[in-house]
Amino acid sequence: MSTAPQVPDILSAEFAGNPYPAYRRMRESAPLIWHEATRSYLISRYEDVERAFKDRASAFTTDNYHWQVEPVHGKTILQLSGRDHAVRRALVAPAFRGTDLEKKFLPVIESNARRLIDTFRHTGRADLVDDFATRFPVDVIADMLGLDKADHARFHRWYSAVIAFLGNLSGDPEVTAAGARTRTEFAEYMIPIIRARRENPGDDLLSTLCAAEVDGVRMSDEDIKAFCSLLLAAGGETTDKAIASIFANLLTHPEQLAAVREDRSLIDRAFAETLRYTPPVHMIMRQTAEEVTLSGGTIPPGATVTCLIGAANRDGDRFTDPDTFNLFRDDLTTTTAFSAAADHLAFALGRHFCVGALLARAEVRTGVGQLLDAMPDLRLADGFEPAEHGVFTRGPRSLPVEFSPVSG
Repeated sequence: MSTAPQVPDILSAEFAGNPYPAYRRMRESAPLIWHEATRSYLISRYEDVERAFKDRASAFTTDNYHWQVEPVHGKTILQLSGRDHAVRRALVAPAFRGTDLEKKFLPVIESNARRLIDTFRHTGRADLVDDFATRFPVDVIADMLGLDKADHARFHRWYSAVIAFLGNLSGDPEVTAAGARTRTEFAEYMIPIIRARRENPGDDLLSTLCAAEVDGVRMSDEDIKAFCSLLLAAGGETTDKAIASIFANLLTHPEQLAAVREDRSLIDRAFAETLRYTPPVHMIMRQTAEEVTLSGGTIPPGATVTCLIGAANRDGDRFTDPDTFNLFRDDLTTTTAFSAAADHLAFALGRHFCVGALLARAEVRTGVGQLLDAMPDLRLADGFEPAEHGVFTRGPRSLPVEFSPVSG
C-alpha cells in the first residue's frame, strides 16, 4: 500500500481541475492509498471497485452511510442489508420500472421536458445547464411525488446542500451545518404532506409509497420522507450532470452528435458511454466488515473505502482506449448499461445498484431527444469550451449553446 506522495491529493486544486491524470497514476502505481484527511482507503482499479460493489460475501458493507448519509436524509434503504433491504427495495422498486414507469411517469417526463424547452426554443440561445439540466429532473421528481413545482427553488437548495454535505471531504463545518438544517427543513415540509396523502391518496408516487406493502411491512412516515429526500438529491444531481455531460461530450465530438441526431436509438449508447467516460458521481464509499485483500494490498476490518468510480471507469485493463469518448465502442454493453449487470460502475453494482437507473434512462432519452428536435443545428456558443467541475460529483456548470430558433 502507498501513501502516494507522487499522486495529487484528492482535496487539491490540481485534482479538482482535472482528476483523470491522477486517476491514471493511481491505477498504475498506487491502486490502494491510505488518505489521512478523509480517514479512508482509496481504490482506483476496475477490478477492485467492482468487487467492493458486488462482493457477495459481505466483506464490503454500506455501514458508512450511518455517518455519511443519515445525518441529512435520515435512515435510508442504502443503509439496510439482508431481508430489511430486500423488503424495502421491493416496496419502492416497482414505481421505477415496467408499467408504472412507462404509463404513469413517462408522460410526466415528456411534459416537463417540453415545458422547459418551450421557454427558450424561440430565442436561438440557451444554457443547457441553467435552463434545462438543473431544472428538468427536479421538476420530474416533484410531479411524480405530487409536490408543488412552485417550490422548485427550495427543492434545488435542499438537494444542493445534501450533495455538498456528501461531498464535504474536507470537513467544512458550515457545509455540515447546512446539511443538518436541510434534514430538519425537509422533514417539516414533507411529513405533513405524507400524512395528508395517507388520508387522501392520489395517483402519484407518494400515494403509492404510502400504500405499498410487502410481506406485511409498510413504510413509515419517516421511511417515506427519507426515501423522498434521497430521490430528490440523488435523482436531481445525477441526472442533471448526466444530461449536461452528454451534450458536452457530443458537442465536442461533432461526428458522434451527428450520428445521434440521425439515429435517436443511439441516445442510450451516448448515455452509457457518458456514464463511463464522465460519470456524474466520481466517488462512492463502502466499509469493510472483515480484512480484505485487493490488488494493491490489504484493508483492515471496519475501514472506510472510497471507491473511485471516475478512475475505475477509465481502467485500460477493462476498456480499450479508455480516455476517448466513443459511443460506438464494443466493450460497453448498452443493453445491460442500466441494470445491475452494467459494464460501467456509475450506478454501483450488486444489491445496492441504483434503483432509479431506468428512470434516469427515461429522462435522458426524452430530454436529449426533445432538445435535438427543438435545436437541430445545436452548437456550442462561439469560443466556449466545456469544463467539468467538482470532486465527489462532477459535471459542467455551464453549457451555452446557439441554434436556429424553432417556432411551433
